[in-house]
Amino acid sequence: MKRNWVVLLIAVLVAGVCLPAAFAQATGTVKGAVKDVDGKPIPGAVVQYVSSETGRKYELKTNNKGEFFSLGVAPGKYTVTLLKGGKELFHFNGVPVTLDEEQNRLDIDLQKEQQKAAQGQGLSPEQMKQQQEQREKAQKEQLTVKSLNEKLAAARASMQAGNPEQAVQSMTEATQIDPNRDLIWFTLGDAYSAQAKKTETTDRAAAKPLYDQAITAYQKAIAIKPTADYYNNMAQAQAKSGQTEQAIQAYTQAAQLDPTRAAMFYFNEGAVLTNTGKVDDAIEAFKKAIAADPNRADSYYWLGVNMIGKATLQGDKMVAPQGTADAFNKYLELQPTGPFAEPAKQMLASIGANIETSYGKKKGTKTK
Repeated sequence: MKRNWVVLLIAVLVAGVCLPAAFAQATGTVKGAVKDVDGKPIPGAVVQYVSSETGRKYELKTNNKGEFFSLGVAPGKYTVTLLKGGKELFHFNGVPVTLDEEQNRLDIDLQKEQQKAAQGQGLSPEQMKQQQEQREKAQKEQLTVKSLNEKLAAARASMQAGNPEQAVQSMTEATQIDPNRDLIWFTLGDAYSAQAKKTETTDRAAAKPLYDQAITAYQKAIAIKPTADYYNNMAQAQAKSGQTEQAIQAYTQAAQLDPTRAAMFYFNEGAVLTNTGKVDDAIEAFKKAIAADPNRADSYYWLGVNMIGKATLQGDKMVAPQGTADAFNKYLELQPTGPFAEPAKQMLASIGANIETSYGKKKGTKTK
């Protein structure tokens, strides 16, 4: 009877495993120095980076040596403008920002740029044609970015209003404007996922093709620019669509692409394995999550839940695998009043283990 009670408790608890979505992505570092027409540093100037894809703006101030530096700039193409006292001194279009710090260095020497401009007055007809074509291309790019930003804004407003169907329509139109933008496909994937989640509350069968469409959109985003967030959200859709093995592979890929958040990705992996009854694999996933972040309390709790699922009866006594009690006690140490505190104590009691945390005295639990 006791084992049946534990199995029932595990089934109830497993239903609560959640998989947080991720939206942040890896960023780059930019740096450089600026000089005036006399070749002297320009202190107190502003170097403004504006994303050609999203319109996001970064403003970096130069120091006394005319140098600027910033972490956390999202990779992509930027328009970079040098400002002094609110007045534009110079600008570059299509400046790339990558994850490689050395490739992101940008020095602005107004003396050299002035010399180039003077030389440009003697351009050949062919060179002038190329210059005109470049200007026209830049203008077209600006119009495209403006249209895409409008679609993104409309989709996000629809999502916030609880209307993912409209968000799907807006992002589908965006892919028709330009199918070569990873963010557009990623957002379309999120819109389909939201629509599927809304649909499955009343019709689980109808939700599956929507999750499949989300997966396709995520795959297109990854083909353009593979990021941990794209893999993470695709894995969630794959898990919901019943593609468990593919979801595990995607979570693993996300962890490899962004080791700083590996704990979250491995936790998500463990959650999928728990919900599909793959106890041994779930145990390994939660151990990886703990190795990546030893202070993530939920990882210990769900590790303990899966380990107690392997408990055996020896007479009237339930014997859990070694380390089960340690997992629950570690959770209680990190979150003594957390959402799983009471279930953790009940699990410890079911295997006749003590509650031992650094937040209070040891409490013996009697074995029934």
